[in-house]
Amino acid sequence: MEIVGIIPARMDSTRLRGKPLADIQGVPMVGHVFFRSKMSKILDQIYIATCDQEIQNYAKSIGAPVVMTSIKHERASDRTAEAMLKIEAEKNKKLDIVVMIQGDEPMVLPQMIDLAVEPFLTNSEILVSNLMAPLRSEKEHEDPNEIKVVVDTENNALYFSREPIPTRKKGIHNGPMFKQVCIIPFQRDFLLKFNELEMTPLEKSESIDMLRVLEHGFDVKMIYSDYKTYSVDTKEDLLFVAELMKGDSLVVEYLHIRKT
Repeated sequence: MEIVGIIPARMDSTRLRGKPLADIQGVPMVGHVFFRSKMSKILDQIYIATCDQEIQNYAKSIGAPVVMTSIKHERASDRTAEAMLKIEAEKNKKLDIVVMIQGDEPMVLPQMIDLAVEPFLTNSEILVSNLMAPLRSEKEHEDPNEIKVVVDTENNALYFSREPIPTRKKGIHNGPMFKQVCIIPFQRDFLLKFNELEMTPLEKSESIDMLRVLEHGFDVKMIYSDYKTYSVDTKEDLLFVAELMKGDSLVVEYLHIRKT
């Protein structure tokens, strides 16, 4: 199988403009995502996909393969698909699995990527998967920037929401409560099909791409991950994550490699 990771990144984020290049321990955020994803054992290659010259310049400065994409994309999956097709044209062959790794996940661990992709290697019926991790506080449960997910007994997603689901109003505080972690592998053909599907009412209402998959009758396989990571959506998130990443062993490793 040919498996590649693609990191879609753009400067014009609605909540924190320029966040791909926001500094965390001396490294722009998208650099952390690239260096950490590159350590995955399951990926054949990792690319940055962007429409911004600043990000392209930075990618080239660290030796990261970069694909320039249209400025018109509003969804990360559209940017990822365009980049995939350009990569295929360059390689002159089709890919098998494309892993979309959001550029605002600077704490991503290579083991998380491997974990998200492994089910595809034994089950050809999986079209798309997501990682899910426990919600570790009531604050996370209430945070609209955290996408919550509820699953069935086979760990297929039933629903995603920015609202606090499942409810705590019945006094149950120790039930299964999960958040989506934006490492999203697609079967190559399904990524293209997904982008061709009409946007759906719940997807628009919640602003969550994966609801389009569910509303059109397909499954999203959720993979449990107990790794403790946080994404960056706001300035407060950036400061919080920067503090958590002080002394991070992976940061120490790839900074050392770059210096040598």
